[in-house]
Amino acid sequence: MKYIELTVHTTTEASEIISDIMWGYTDYGVTICDRADIIALQTAKESTFWDYMDDDLTEDKPSDVLVKCYVAEDVAERDVGAILRDIADAKERSGGCIPFGTLEDTKRLVDGDDWIDVWKKHFRPIHLGAIVVVPEWIDYTPAPHERVVLLDSNMAFGTGEHETTSMCVELMQEYITPDSVCIDVGCGSGILGISAIKLGAKKAYLTDIDPIAVESSLHNSRLNGVNAQTVVAHSNLLDDTDVQGDIMMANITGEVLKMLAPSIPKNLKKDGVLILSGIIESRLEMVKTAYENVGMQVIFEKRKGEWFALVLRHKN
Repeated sequence: MKYIELTVHTTTEASEIISDIMWGYTDYGVTICDRADIIALQTAKESTFWDYMDDDLTEDKPSDVLVKCYVAEDVAERDVGAILRDIADAKERSGGCIPFGTLEDTKRLVDGDDWIDVWKKHFRPIHLGAIVVVPEWIDYTPAPHERVVLLDSNMAFGTGEHETTSMCVELMQEYITPDSVCIDVGCGSGILGISAIKLGAKKAYLTDIDPIAVESSLHNSRLNGVNAQTVVAHSNLLDDTDVQGDIMMANITGEVLKMLAPSIPKNLKKDGVLILSGIIESRLEMVKTAYENVGMQVIFEKRKGEWFALVLRHKN
């Protein structure tokens, strides 16, 4: 079988948005090639060594992030066009808050599908405290203390492998109780809300503006048998202000977190905690200031690689 490999040149901030869009049109794999991830791995782990790394990678200068997907040749003309239109629409909706880069695209024909099996081999169970994120095609036997979250191989968004998602899953475990009501803003795959239920939370509300993300969260909730305890909404935030969360989570980019700062606290209980992730260092103070200005206080800060996560409470 033949495929078209579509490559889009973008930025770190927009790479996951573009990846999410691509996953709406392909079951055959999406990859993100980001110079920042290589540098973070090299500098954050003393046990990681490269036989050779281009000196250009360590220079402090702008660099393209490449996001690639594979589309079956017989539908490529239709689907590639739709992907590029959706990316352009996402850029317009961002209102300039998120840098999208050049969005230059290239296409090439790929013959054969051996690479699909190679791609799937890169996925493995990911251990995040008591949570183990497992691709649904892998047979995994958990230890007694572990809680398995299954993710469909054809759904993207957060998988737990990215630092921003893993920090959220790790941090929520410090606060969840059997009475917890959790709210996940920008739910993607549903990994955070599903993890909350697996950790013992009573209820989880998941929201996203992307209909594909809503479909993914619904599908993965059913896959994990927690759909009776989850509510998935196609919206920017919860429309029902009567819903109050003990724990709110938002794993989005710093620019979007800033934009949502005036709205997010209305659904958080006065003694609740807010976990924010997806923040690069250059946006960290901006996000902190935005939430301090609406009455929130940072009580904990976590870093993995280039990414930061914050835990906040209402100021007394």
